[in-house]
Amino acid sequence: MERKIRVLVGKPGLDGHDRGAKVIARSFRDAGMEVIYSGLHRTPEELARMAVEEDVDVVACSILSGAHNTLLPRVVECLKKEKGTDELDVLVLAGGIIPAEDVEFLKQNGVDEVFGPGTSTQEIVEYTKANLKR
Repeated sequence: MERKIRVLVGKPGLDGHDRGAKVIARSFRDAGMEVIYSGLHRTPEELARMAVEEDVDVVACSILSGAHNTLLPRVVECLKKEKGTDELDVLVLAGGIIPAEDVEFLKQNGVDEVFGPGTSTQEIVEYTKANLKR
């Protein structure tokens, strides 16, 4: 029997709005995945540690604060440090209010995909299933 996809839904930084994170967490769960929700106000170091301790396949960060260009590359950097490798076997996703002009920067810094407002949860779930790194 194949192991369920394990997803960490994280809220890095000081952003206190978590409705979107809870919606996507429920969508992942309804799609048959195991979901770990980090809670609010997590540091990149905490999210990386949680990802490794929980042996997740996906780290999905929800961010609305505008600090995405600082926090998300730091999450990737911390994941690499925690895992002791430069090549991640974890899919890193971002969602929230992220301007289109910042998407390429995030992808160049280890974020696999960025989902903006209005993206259907089905599209996110399908992308996740199709792009797992394990």
